[in-house]
Amino acid sequence: QVQLVESGGGLVQAGGSLRLSCSNSGGILSFTVMGWYRQAPGKQRELVADITSGGSTNYAESVKGRFTISRDNGKNTMYLQMNSLKAEDTATYYCRARRGIYYWGKGTLVTVSS
Repeated sequence: QVQLVESGGGLVQAGGSLRLSCSNSGGILSFTVMGWYRQAPGKQRELVADITSGGSTNYAESVKGRFTISRDNGKNTMYLQMNSLKAEDTATYYCRARRGIYYWGKGTLVTVSS
């Protein structure tokens, strides 16, 4: 059974940092790709970053150089380190994982005050 649980969201001032976590109690080793998506009010959900089981990463242009995605198979957790946060990063952040089909978490809210 897959249950992705995000945590780490909250309120932060512009220029600050947050680290998001996405965990699955059944492990993440078998997920071929895991990623972070976000959706701001009134906007479509968009890819923030993803990482393959081999460790290859991909980032949206808007977060390159500021965000870092990683995964720790031993801790059954994927992370998103977010630095130099901007007001436009405000959104609900979702974890997605692929094992044949795609699974989604319920999201964690990140609010960046300017």
